Amino acid sequence: MFFRHTKPGGWVEFIDLDLTWTSPDGSLTESSASKKFNNEFIRLSRESNIEPCPGLFLEGWMKDAGFTKVQAEKFVWPVGTWPKDKHLPLQKEVGAWNYIQIMEGLEAFTFALFTKHLGMSKAEVEVICAKIRTEIRDPKMHAMFYLHVAYGQKPETSATS
Repeated sequence: MFFRHTKPGGWVEFIDLDLTWTSPDGSLTESSASKKFNNEFIRLSRESNIEPCPGLFLEGWMKDAGFTKVQAEKFVWPVGTWPKDKHLPLQKEVGAWNYIQIMEGLEAFTFALFTKHLGMSKAEVEVICAKIRTEIRDPKMHAMFYLHVAYGQKPETSATS
């Protein structure tokens, strides 16, 4: 659709996430409530025909659509203010905002998938969310995921212009 509605020679940019949580230092372990939640969230989303990690596919989708000069980049999207890199001062601010949106939105991300597909009660989901919040509040937890950006150009001449 975007290809069809882009003028020949026009540029487009897409931004999306890979919601797979990880950590640069191993502080997010496979046994943590946060990682278990994330793995289950990813699995249930896909079973519901929702791709929770579309950022991974942006570059390929653009090329498949016919865009040229496609470039893709990925950026660390921290959960919290833990980043220490002096060369990337905005990571602390991004991490703070991401922390807030996760802390405030956790139930909204979770209830439908976990109650409908796992048969959990509201109280059971609230317990999981409380465990995740406790882990995320720990300054030693360096959770993160990636933000993907891809951009490209529609050829000047195209068979489907």
